[in-house]
Amino acid sequence: MFYFLLKMVHLIGAAVLLGTGAGIAFFMLVAHLRGDPREIAGVAWTVVLADFLFTASAVILQPITGTWLAWSSGYSLREGWIAASIALYVVTGAFWLPVVWMQMRMRDLAVHAVKTDAKLPAEYYRLFRWWFAFGFPAFAAVLVIFWLMIARPPIPYWD
Repeated sequence: MFYFLLKMVHLIGAAVLLGTGAGIAFFMLVAHLRGDPREIAGVAWTVVLADFLFTASAVILQPITGTWLAWSSGYSLREGWIAASIALYVVTGAFWLPVVWMQMRMRDLAVHAVKTDAKLPAEYYRLFRWWFAFGFPAFAAVLVIFWLMIARPPIPYWD
């Protein structure tokens, strides 16, 4: 029973990472394309909150539940598909951490534009381009992790 609950928590965490990431990307992109600083400020505020509430908690729980599941199932963390998943998880985090900072900065720039009744500054557009670019490798890595967890392909790594 404990193993089943642990697996459920791990699967829900994975779904939260994928779903929150896709949702955040969608809403930020739509707000950006509309170009209204007021809308961007509101959406970015919600996106930052969602990242801290949902993504951050899943980011913390995934390695804990994943390690526990591997050990409970008799897998070594050096198993090829698990080691590849861990490496991709680190890659995802390396892109996600700067993205969170970018979202906070874009939010602040949009809020300032609203307060001063100004246009969004060039810094906002530069940050958005970087934010958008960072999303692709992070999202692709999460998709590959999903595949690795489902397919469990034999990958000679440290075996």
